[in-house]
Amino acid sequence: MGLVALTWHNFLRKCHPQKIRSLHTLKADHQLDQILLSPPLASLDEPDIWTPKSFCQNIPEVYKRFNEENAVVLDGKFISMEIKSKIADEVRRMKRCRGKVPGLAVILVGERRESQIYVRNKVMACEEVGIKSMVTELSTDCAEAEVHNAVMQYNMDPSIHGVLVQLPLPQHLDEAKVLDAVCLEKDVDGFHPLNMGNLAITGREPLFTPCTPKGCIELLLRAGVEITGKKAVVIGRSNIVGLPTSLLLQRHHATVTVVHAFTENSKQVTCEADIVVSAAGLPNLVRGDWIKPGAVVIDVGTTPVEDPSCEDGYRLVGDVCYEEAVRVASIITPVPGGVGPMTVAMLLLNTLDAAKRILNFA
Repeated sequence: MGLVALTWHNFLRKCHPQKIRSLHTLKADHQLDQILLSPPLASLDEPDIWTPKSFCQNIPEVYKRFNEENAVVLDGKFISMEIKSKIADEVRRMKRCRGKVPGLAVILVGERRESQIYVRNKVMACEEVGIKSMVTELSTDCAEAEVHNAVMQYNMDPSIHGVLVQLPLPQHLDEAKVLDAVCLEKDVDGFHPLNMGNLAITGREPLFTPCTPKGCIELLLRAGVEITGKKAVVIGRSNIVGLPTSLLLQRHHATVTVVHAFTENSKQVTCEADIVVSAAGLPNLVRGDWIKPGAVVIDVGTTPVEDPSCEDGYRLVGDVCYEEAVRVASIITPVPGGVGPMTVAMLLLNTLDAAKRILNFA
C-alpha cells in the first residue's frame, strides 16, 4: 500500500472505525455470476432533467442591501477582442511566411436556432481574424453516413486544420461515433476521447482543450482570481462544458464539486463555493441565495427566451439570476457578453494552434 493510500486508510480508521470495520466484513446477500458488483458505467448514465425556475422579476429585499457596484462584471466581449487581435497578427504572419492561413470546417445538422446562431458567430469571427471557414449544412433527418462522410472529407482536406461538428446532434445520430471520426489533429473542439483523457490525467497535455472550459479559466485568470486551493462548484456535467470544466479546475488545483440534477441539497452545496461555474442550461436556476457573499460566478448558460421587444424576437438568458447574483458575488459574467465570446475566441485559437502544428509553423 502506497504512502498516500496508507495515510488515508489510517485517517478513515480514526474518524470512522465502525464504518471501516463494516466495509471489511460486508458480504453479499446472494451469489452473483459476475466477479464485481459494479455495473458497466454506460448502464448508469441518466439524462440530467432540471426543474424549470421562474424568471427573476421581484428581487427579494435581502439582495437590495448589496450594492451592485460591489460586483465586478467580467466583459468577455472585450477580453475576446484582445485575444482575437493577437490571433489575427499570427494569421497574417503565417500567410506572409507560408502563403497559407488556418482553415476551420463546421458541420451543422438540422435547423436548431441556437446552433445556427453559434455557427454564424463562428464564421463571422473567422472572417475577423483571417481564418478560412467552410460550413456543411445537413438536414435534420440525414443519415449518419452523410455526417460521417462530411467529417472524413474535411479530415482529408489539407486546407482545413480544424473540424467542428456543431452539437447537439439530432437524437437518431450517434454523437460519440460522429465525434470519434474527427481526426485527432483537427479536433479543435477538444471532444475526442484522447483529448478528454489527456485532460483528465495529471502530467498529460491534450492537443486541444474544449473551448468553453478553456474560456472560463482564461476569464478567471485575467480577473486575477486565485483558483489554487479554492472550493469550486460546477453545475452541470455535460461532456461539452461541465465535465471538462471540472477537470480543468482540478488541473488548476481547485477542490471541485459537481452539482447535477440528481444532487441532493444543490443550493447548500453551491453556497459553500468560492467559485461557481454554472452550465446547466436552465434559466435562473441559480438564485442569489445559492451564492456565498464574495464568490466568483461564471455563467455559461445561454438559453433563448421569446421576447417580442427584441430585434430577433428573443433574448439570451443565463443559468444565474443576474439581478440577484450581482448583489452578492464579487465577480460575475453577464449573459450575453460573458463566456460566449470567449468560447469563440478559444475556438479560433485552437484552430490557429492546429494549423501551426500541421504546417510545422512556429
